[in-house]
Amino acid sequence: MTDLDEAVAARPDTVPPRRGSPGRRAPAALLLPATLGLLFLILPLAGLLVRAPWTTLPQRLAQPGVLTALRLSLQCATLATLLCLALGVPLAWLLARVDFPGRRLVRALVTVPLVLPPVVGGVALLLVFGRRGLVGEWLDGTFGVTLPFTTTGVVIAEAFVAMPFLIIAVEGALRGADRRYEEAAATLGAGRWTTFTHVTLPLVAPGIAAGAVLCWARALGEFGATITFAGNYPGTTQTMPLAVYLALETDLDAAIVLSLILLTVSVAILAGLRDRWISAP
Repeated sequence: MTDLDEAVAARPDTVPPRRGSPGRRAPAALLLPATLGLLFLILPLAGLLVRAPWTTLPQRLAQPGVLTALRLSLQCATLATLLCLALGVPLAWLLARVDFPGRRLVRALVTVPLVLPPVVGGVALLLVFGRRGLVGEWLDGTFGVTLPFTTTGVVIAEAFVAMPFLIIAVEGALRGADRRYEEAAATLGAGRWTTFTHVTLPLVAPGIAAGAVLCWARALGEFGATITFAGNYPGTTQTMPLAVYLALETDLDAAIVLSLILLTVSVAILAGLRDRWISAP
C-alpha cells in the first residue's frame, strides 16, 4: 500500500472535505466555457419550444401525414432494433469473449458507421443491395426481392447506422460481467449454449436493454442513409426525419411540430436510460 492509499484509508469518513476541494467549487476559468457549452446545446432546443405553434398543435398532430410518418418511424425503428439484437448481440459476444486474429480490425470496422457520413452509408448500401449491387442483383434475379426504395430498405438503412450503438453497449457489459458465474455453470455441466442463454444473457441484460434503447433512438432519427437508400415516399419510406425535411421547404410550423415529436421521444428515452441503466453520482 502506498503512502497515498494509507492516508486515504486512515482519513475518517466523518471529516468534511476541505473548502475548495475537487467537486465542490468550479474554477472560474472552467465555469464560463462550461456555461457557454450548455447554452450552445440548450438554446436550439429552446428555440423549438418558443417558435412552436401551440395554438394549432393538436390539429397539426392529427393530420394524416404526421400520423402516417410517425407510425412508419416507430415500426421501422422497432424492426431495425430487433434485427440489430439478432445480429449484434452474437457479434458483441464474439468480440468480448473470443480471441481471434484480426479482432481489433473487426472492432474498428464495426464502429465505422458511427463516424461514417450517413449519406455515404446509403450509397454503400445501394452498391451492395441495389438491383445491380453485389447482393441485390442476386436477390432480384433469384427471389425477385428488391430492397431499395421500400419499407424494408428503411429498416436495413436504420439497422446499418444503429447497430454499432448496441454492439458497443453489449460488449462493454460482457467485459464487465463476472465470468465466475459462467465458469461455475460450465463446471456443473452446462453446455455453451445453455450457459449463454441462462447465465450470460441475464448477467448483461441491463447492458442489452440500454444498447437496444439507444439503437432504437438512433434508428428513429436516421435521415441520410434512409433518404439515399430508401427514398422519400409518403406512407412507404417517409419517416419522421424525412417528413421534417420535406415540411421545412413548404411549412415551417409543420416542421417544428414534427421536430417537437422527435425531441419529446429523445428526451423521454434519455431520461429513462439515466434512471434505469446509467448510474451517475
